[in-house]
Amino acid sequence: MRHRLKDVAERAGVSVKTVSNVVNGYVHVRPDTRARVEEAIAELNYRPNLSARNLRKGRTGVIALAVPELDIPYFAELARHVVTAAAELGWTVLIDQTGGGREQERVVASGITDHLIDGLIFSPLALAAEDLAGLDGTPMVLLGERVDHGPADHVVIDNVAAAREMTAHLIGLGRRRIAAIGSQRTPEGASARLRLAGYTAALADAGIDYDERLVAPAPAWHRADGAAAMRGLLASGVRPDAVFCFNDTLALGALRALHEAGLRVPEDVAVAGFDDIEDGRFSIPTLSTIAPDKERIARLAVELLANRLDADPTAPPQELSAPYHLTPRESTSAP
Repeated sequence: MRHRLKDVAERAGVSVKTVSNVVNGYVHVRPDTRARVEEAIAELNYRPNLSARNLRKGRTGVIALAVPELDIPYFAELARHVVTAAAELGWTVLIDQTGGGREQERVVASGITDHLIDGLIFSPLALAAEDLAGLDGTPMVLLGERVDHGPADHVVIDNVAAAREMTAHLIGLGRRRIAAIGSQRTPEGASARLRLAGYTAALADAGIDYDERLVAPAPAWHRADGAAAMRGLLASGVRPDAVFCFNDTLALGALRALHEAGLRVPEDVAVAGFDDIEDGRFSIPTLSTIAPDKERIARLAVELLANRLDADPTAPPQELSAPYHLTPRESTSAP
């Protein structure tokens, strides 16, 4: 049997209003009264009716998460963390895939109205700040690097610093001919440009000349693209002694191509990635990577959305940075 506020009030010997104040976090409740109510809630295993609460606030209790590709493990893992963080607030998450195309991203940004969702967490690849300017209605939190200092709250990591740190890690192992896989010159390649900048800066720090022959583009960041880029590097005659891939799926593809070529990792070529996806912990060898704190990114995004809904919706947008750390594994072990 599902208990009601009235049942809790009778068990605690207080009014229904007092129980409501405790459940909703109202601060002006006497400590002894709050304790009695919380004890009654625990004894009855009372769960608030979130649908009714949302209706009273004029909300649906539903938010949306829009990402470019769900078959990229980073986005799938991030989505899991968003769902967990949202559930703690009683929210349901609708997940949409944009494909990284501008038109579909425009539909997501402007077509999901506040009649359907309370807010949107959005990782765009193609939209620019001007595409988002002037949108009203649905509160939005942006993820990623495509829109910088835009018209909405934003959660980022320092891609330049992270890529610089990983490249410096490879240099510190004595590697001097370090390839980079994943460069992109399209508008969608904001992350690629930042990671390339970090790679280039680390080479300069170490006095190593930049060699464009060691930089391999990848139209998408899938395993097949990483394998193709690695094969292209080897076929071109350049022989890297390390390769920094701009995400882990590219790195997994590069590992396969190196294995096919009869090259040992890390003895002949060290390999590093970015994102710390679960697959990299079980590859052979295990994959060294930059590990963004995906759980923290998700929680910051949900907290920003909650603050935007519950506080001043006209407050200036915030940009928050989530931490990352370098995780060395077998693929960059010293030879």
